[in-house]
Amino acid sequence: MDLNVRQGGRAALAAGLVVLVGAAVLYFAGRAGTERAAPAPVLADPASVYDPVAAGEPLPPGYLPILDRDQIQPVYDPAFVPATRVDWPAEMLVIGVAGRRTAKAYPVTHLNKHEMVVDRLEGTPILVSW
Repeated sequence: MDLNVRQGGRAALAAGLVVLVGAAVLYFAGRAGTERAAPAPVLADPASVYDPVAAGEPLPPGYLPILDRDQIQPVYDPAFVPATRVDWPAEMLVIGVAGRRTAKAYPVTHLNKHEMVVDRLEGTPILVSW
């Protein structure tokens, strides 16, 4: 009798464990795909963003600029060529950005003159700064 009770208890425990694991699998399988990724943020067009110069904001006290505000013009519409058509020297320094499908290189020699490039990478606005 004692042996039958132990075997029956083990069988009940195993059956309960199978039911518990099965319920957990069904619960989590039903939830799969119901969680949504956070929507991509909607980014403002750079032309519509607050402009402190146009708003008349003063420079911080003690700040002595070499150039007046907005004397260095950013690049707003950069042009690109395929990497196979670029004939830059091998030691050319660039700032590179890469997305899932696209990669871009911005030469530092050009950024020395403009300091900023307002661009888009795979539809997302980016600012490349030097």
